[in-house]
Amino acid sequence: MSKILFVLTAADHLTLADGTPHPTGYWAEEVVTPYEAFKAAGHEVVVATPGGVVPPVDRGSLAPDFNGGQENADRVAGILTSAPEFQHPVKLTEADLADYAAVYYPGGHGPMEDLAVDADSGHLLTQALASGKPLGVVCHGSAALLTATKDDGTNAFAGRRLTGFTNAEETQGGLAEKVKWLLQDRLVELGADFQEGEPWAPYVVVDGNLVTGQNPASSAPVADELLKKLG
Repeated sequence: MSKILFVLTAADHLTLADGTPHPTGYWAEEVVTPYEAFKAAGHEVVVATPGGVVPPVDRGSLAPDFNGGQENADRVAGILTSAPEFQHPVKLTEADLADYAAVYYPGGHGPMEDLAVDADSGHLLTQALASGKPLGVVCHGSAALLTATKDDGTNAFAGRRLTGFTNAEETQGGLAEKVKWLLQDRLVELGADFQEGEPWAPYVVVDGNLVTGQNPASSAPVADELLKKLG
């Protein structure tokens, strides 16, 4: 079967507008749900992070309330600590798109700290979009799109239909007034055709090979769409 590249944040905090660090990382559901779907379909998953750092999970995303109870929260945490893919990531700079059938970017607030300004990630995203290979992006993972600059200086995702964590969700989550910038605003500014669904409900936008999900609840349907494209 195919190899799928997961690009995860290496940041364990988000620097707020007042300079204080807000503990974060990647959001567990957005990683484990697609990981299990791809593995169940027989695919291989390779994790890449900036610098090859073991990706930090947002501890809040392991709470029982976000995982349907303590039992599943413990199961998810167990996968993240035992699966070798997450404990031994490759360096993002060493990830060659030619080796992979699809690319997937999950969220959590971590990408707003590092992937949003990572030129290597931006180059990979630009390549992936142009290649026609399935490219999945969920929630705050869309922050990585900000650095996807083409040779002519324009953003590769300008004019593309996509979604990501919305201003409404950031407000309801309590961080909108504290962050330096809002993801939806920045995606609109770069020229993306931003689509918005109901807060916290599954919402997926498919535009060619690009599959984006609005929030954690959208990770499962995004994985389903990517599996369809992989055949």
